[in-house]
Amino acid sequence: MASIYLIRHGQASFGSDNYDQLSPLGQRQADVTGQYLAKIGLQVDAAVAGSLSRQQETGERVLAGLGKPCELQTDVRFNEVDNDEQVKALLPRLVEQNPALAEIVNRGMSSSKDYQKVIDAVFNAWVSPDCPECGITPWPEYRDGVASALKQVMTSVGAGKNTLVFTSGGTIATAVGLIVGVEHSGFYQFYEPVMNCSITRVIYSRSRVSLSNFNDTAHLEWLSTECNEALVTYR
Repeated sequence: MASIYLIRHGQASFGSDNYDQLSPLGQRQADVTGQYLAKIGLQVDAAVAGSLSRQQETGERVLAGLGKPCELQTDVRFNEVDNDEQVKALLPRLVEQNPALAEIVNRGMSSSKDYQKVIDAVFNAWVSPDCPECGITPWPEYRDGVASALKQVMTSVGAGKNTLVFTSGGTIATAVGLIVGVEHSGFYQFYEPVMNCSITRVIYSRSRVSLSNFNDTAHLEWLSTECNEALVTYR
C-alpha cells in the first residue's frame, strides 16, 4: 500500500497584519514534526505543498528535519479554502437571518472562538447546494480540485511510495470527506478540529483509497511532555 500524509501547516499568525506566515511556535511545530518523522524512519518519496507561505515553510522545515529527501513541489489545488472571500460574500445575508451571528459580528470577531463560529456558518452556507451565485469560487470547483490533486499524487508517485502533502484544515477536511463519502453538510465536522501540524494518513492501492488515521497529534503531545513545551495548538 502507498500512503499520503496530509500535514496541516504549523501555527500561523492569527491577529497579526499577515496571517499567512508561521509564528515562532508554528516554526517549532514544523521542525519537531520533521524530527519525529525522521525518528520513526519514514521513507519519503515525494512532497507537495499548496502555494501559501505557511504551507510552504512548514513543508521546507519538515523536509529539512528529514534530511531533505526530495524537493518540495507546489500545487495550488492544496491551498486553503478562501475564508476571506466567503465571509465577504456570504456573511451579510447570514447575519440578516441569524441574530446570534449578528451579535458575534457586532463584537468585531476579534476572538478566535468568535471567528470560528463565523467560519462554521459561512463554510456550511458555501458547501450547501442552495448557495447563491456570488462571484466567489464555487464549492464544487474547489472540491473537485482537491480530488484531482489527490488523484494526481496517487497516479504519479507510484505503488508503495510515501508522499507528504503540506496543506490546511479546510483542504484536509475536503479530502477526508471525499474519502469517507459524506454529504455536503458533513464536511465541516472534519474542518473544525484539525490541529496545527497534525497528520492525517490516507492509504491507497490501485483499486482502493482508505482513511488510516485523522488529525493525529501524538508526536506533538509526546514532545510537549518530553520538552516541557505547549506544542499542541488549534489556532
